[in-house]
Amino acid sequence: MAIALIFLLGIGNFALHKAVLESRHPLLGHVPWFVHMLVGRLTLVTEFLVLLAALMLAANGWPGLAWAYLIYTALNALAAWLILTGRI
Repeated sequence: MAIALIFLLGIGNFALHKAVLESRHPLLGHVPWFVHMLVGRLTLVTEFLVLLAALMLAANGWPGLAWAYLIYTALNALAAWLILTGRI
C-alpha cells in the first residue's frame, strides 16, 4: 500500500514540477546556469531520484516513509501553488 501511495504522490510531484517549470516565473531566472542549460531536466532527474529512493526504502521495510513522502509532496504543492498563483 505504501508503494502505491508513494507512486501516486510521485506522479503529482512530477506534474507540479513541470507546471512550475513551464510557468516562466521570474523566480526561475535565479536558478544556476546549468539548470537553464539543461532546460530543467536536471531538476526533474533529481525529483525522479527522490521518488526512486522513497519507493526503494518503502519496498525494503520502511512503510512509514510514505508519511514523509506525503509531507514532502504537501510542501511541493504549497510551493507550486505560491509560484503559480503569483503570490511569490
